[in-house]
Formats: sequence, structure tokens, C-alpha cells
Amino acid sequence: MAVQWFPGHMHLTRKAIEDRIKHIDVVIEMLDARLPGSSANPMLKHVTKDRPNLKVLNKQDLADPERTKAWLAHYNTQPGMRAIALDASMAGPAKALTAACFELAPNRGGMSKPMRVLICGIPNVGKSTLINTLKGRRAAKTGDEAGVTRTEQRITIADDFYLFDTPGVLWPRIIVAQSGYNLAASGAVGRNAFDDQEVALEMLNYLRVHYAPQLQARYKVSPEQCMDWKDEDWLQAVGRARGALQSGGVVNEQKAAELLIHDFRSGLLGRISLETPEQFDQWLVEGKKLDAERQLRKEAIELDRAIRFKKVPRPDGRNPEKGSKRPSIPGKRDPRFP
Repeated sequence: MAVQWFPGHMHLTRKAIEDRIKHIDVVIEMLDARLPGSSANPMLKHVTKDRPNLKVLNKQDLADPERTKAWLAHYNTQPGMRAIALDASMAGPAKALTAACFELAPNRGGMSKPMRVLICGIPNVGKSTLINTLKGRRAAKTGDEAGVTRTEQRITIADDFYLFDTPGVLWPRIIVAQSGYNLAASGAVGRNAFDDQEVALEMLNYLRVHYAPQLQARYKVSPEQCMDWKDEDWLQAVGRARGALQSGGVVNEQKAAELLIHDFRSGLLGRISLETPEQFDQWLVEGKKLDAERQLRKEAIELDRAIRFKKVPRPDGRNPEKGSKRPSIPGKRDPRFP
């Protein structure tokens, strides 16, 4: 089951960004350093009209440091773009952010031409926490769940530096399946949009290949024990190690899944990143291919329906009611036309 989540307020946020961008000098996109590719909104590239872009890889203290370096290098080689990594423990993020913005828009600055910056990103990526750090007070609402900020806010960082905060926004359709699972694991997607056990099993499928030592240490499993384990075996081990047991010592897999996701989000598994630039590029190619195939199937079904209700003529010009066969649609057969 693919993970999708696009509440109504996200559509309004997109419209607000489209209106605001006319008067913006730099766009800051907050990314989750544990999943930079999956947390980058493809919709923003179109909406922000190629404004200079600063990628902020937030929560770097939870991410794999070597993979964070790879992502920073990936973004910093692209024209009109800069990337920096931050986390909640940094004492002076304002200096790094403002310096990067003025580097991207060197013609701005001073009271006559103040820097106007739009900050956006997916839900629960840490925007509000960062803004409160920049201001030194509680300027924005925060919460450990998706969708806390619902309205745009203007915040004055300095006399010539204005920051416009927007609610967290995803995109209408996630075409990279792995991105959906990674976003759910990170907390960017509402709880009603995914199945905990499915997300946990997808995580384990990745972690047991790329972060086996961290799994073994957290859930007290020796390398010899788990040599031939599948994802389901690991979920059982999580449940046993974390006490998610029912009567008779049976593992409560729902609870085990919730605990695994919590351990990842809180950093109890260690510093983990769920993707590299190369992996995400491969997932994106595969996702675009599957999406194109899905679109072709959809168009074929719509054409068949239009022909059936005589809204359009058949491609061969024949009347289907006189016994001619309908156009072939993969996986679909009309019993009236054998």
C-alpha cells in the first residue's frame, strides 16, 4: 500500500506560496537530514519559480554524518543552490542562515532593500523550532506531529531580514514508493495515512542491510542469530526486546512496529539516514517509470469508458454495438465483447 497524505490546508498553503513568491528573494527549504531526497518537495521547484534556494538539512544530529556530507555535496554542486546542515543543539544558526541567504542574493540588504526569505518544508521537519531559536523566543508553534503550523507568519530576524514561515506541505501524489515509507517513519505524514506494521517492515528491510550493527545493539541480537532473518523475524525481535508481549509471550506486532518507529525518530537506534543521493535517484527513475505506466492505463480506461457511452468515436470508426471488438486494455475485458 502506497503512503499518501494531502489534507485540504496543504492546497491552501500551495496557493499562499504562489502569491508570496512574487516578493521573495531566497527560498529556504527545510529538509530532514535523515531523508533529504524524500523530504524535498518536487512541487516547490515549480511554485517558487527558480528563486535562489537554500537547502537546510535539519536534525543532522540524528542522521548518518557521512551520508549528510554526501547530500551537502550533492546540493552544493547545483546552480542557484546552497546547502547547510543544522540541528537543535547549534547555538548560532542565524549567522549560518543569513550568510547563506546573502551569498545567494548579494544585491539585497539594508533598510532600502531588506532580505525577504520564504521558509518552507514538509510537516514536522523542525521549521518552527528553528524559527524560535532564531528569534530567541516562542515565535512559532511547535509539536511532535505533522500539521501544527496552519497559517503564514512573518518574523523579523534583523532590521533588514524578514522571514515568512508557511505551514508544512507535502505534494498531492508521492510517486516514489520508498519516499512514502520514509516520510511516514520520520513523522511527516499523519497517523491515519499509513499502517505502522507496513512502515516498520519496510524500515527493517533497509536497516538490516545498511545498519545491521545498530539494530543488533539496540535489540540485543548477535550477528550469528540474525544471519538468515527476514523483516518479520526482526519485528519479532523488536517486540521481545522492548517488552511488546501479549499473554502467553506472543509478540504484539502492532506495538513492536510503533516502538521501532519511535526508536528511529528519537535517535535511539543511532545516527541513521534512510537514503543516499544515488539510492534516491534510482528510486526516482523507477517511480517516474511506474507513474508513466499508471497514467497510460488510466488514459486507456478513460478512453474505453468514453467509447462505451458514445462520447467519442472508436479509433477504427466502427460502431461497437454491431459486434466489433473494443480496444484492448491490459487486464480488462468486457464480457459483451469476447
